[in-house]
Amino acid sequence: MQDGEIFSKIKDLVAEEHTLRERVSAGEVSSEDERSRMRHLEESLDQCWDLLRQRKARREFGEDPEQAAARPVSEVENYQQ
Repeated sequence: MQDGEIFSKIKDLVAEEHTLRERVSAGEVSSEDERSRMRHLEESLDQCWDLLRQRKARREFGEDPEQAAARPVSEVENYQQ
């Protein structure tokens, strides 16, 4: 996946997040459904950002960015900030 494709996916996920919040405000989605979907969106966004960081690091060290791969949610969500 190219950087542009990853950024496009991030844009789509953020747009979905905004739509979800609007639907919750309008009473179209329950809070429980919103929490579940929001958690999934946040995990997907974290994976995308991690993949972009991997690709950047590979470029910086003269490696092929195409060899970067999305890591499992369990790994990405447990990073220390």
